[in-house]
This record gives sequence, C-alpha cells and structure tokens, in this order.
Amino acid sequence: MIAPTSTPSSRPSGPGDPPRRPHPVHVFLDASALIYLVEGRPPFAAGVRTAVQALQADQGPLQAAVSRLTWLECRVGPLRSGDVGVLAAYDDFFARPDLVWVELDQDVVELATAIRARERLRTPDALQAACCLQLGPRHVMLTGDAAFGRVPGLNVRVV
Repeated sequence: MIAPTSTPSSRPSGPGDPPRRPHPVHVFLDASALIYLVEGRPPFAAGVRTAVQALQADQGPLQAAVSRLTWLECRVGPLRSGDVGVLAAYDDFFARPDLVWVELDQDVVELATAIRARERLRTPDALQAACCLQLGPRHVMLTGDAAFGRVPGLNVRVV
C-alpha cells in the first residue's frame, strides 16, 4: 500500500548522483479508512486504494501513520465477533516496521482539547485530528468522516 521511504542525506548532490527523493507525505489513516482497507469493504476499500494512488502520483513518496486510538478502534470489532482472521490482518498491518506511530502524549491531548472546544468534534475525532497535525505540514488524513474538514490546517481526504 504505502512503501517505506529512505531519508535523504544532508550532503549536497553532485553530478551523477541519483535525484533526491523528497521527504515523504505522511498519510494518517483514521480508523474508518483503515477498516475499509483491511476488511475490504466495497466500495470503500477501492476508494482508499484510489486515494493512496492519487496521492503517490501527486505528492511522491508516502509513509503510513496511525495513532494508538486507530489501533484500538480497528481491533474492537474483530475481538467482539471473534474473527481471528481479521484480527490477524490488523495485527500484521500494525506490526509494519515502516509504520509511523503518533502517541497520545500531552501535546496531542492539549491540541485535541482546543480542537474539541473550537470545532465541536467528538473527543476521539479531536484526538485523531491532533495526532495527524503532529506530523507537520506534509500530511494527509484519510477518513470516512467529512467533519474533519472543519479543522484548520488539517489536510483531509474523505474516502
């Protein structure tokens, strides 16, 4: 889905050097987008794949990012239903070495509090928005929830 990237070196490029790859765009996967993708829910899974392909074509290298809240939300359904196959698919995804984790630290919680107060998002959505914003300006949040579009500075792609 989203390939690992290497960090460009800090030395200037010279003649004959391969072209530098830009820093990757972080694609923050909200739980809804990841559920669509992993569980293959039509037509939403195709929408996520199409969005990722369009981002790669437009932005270049991508790097997947998630929060611990995404991890929690994705695993609840398969645990409740006892679907060990789907749970294993999530566990495989979350074990990827190239996956960027955004932790729910004090900075995230403080920003989420401000977002919740200003934009009136539900607490989990405010936390997800704050996590994504921690990734810096080169980010895109993939989600099934258009309400994230209300958050200033959050680059949202609804799938």
